[in-house]
Amino acid sequence: MCAGSAPGAFALDAGRRSRPLAEETDPSEAVLAAAETCPVEAITISRPDTGEPVFPPDE
Repeated sequence: MCAGSAPGAFALDAGRRSRPLAEETDPSEAVLAAAETCPVEAITISRPDTGEPVFPPDE
């Protein structure tokens, strides 16, 4: 689902598992949507300067 939601940020590897294309990327709407819809909640997004979580939100 990640590669379909944000193909510029994720791609399927040889084992058909989604992997990020880069260690750091801008949290575009597509990347945020991929994180929110990830069925295994495997995507976390944080601010590179502070480490503050963007997704999932700090509760």
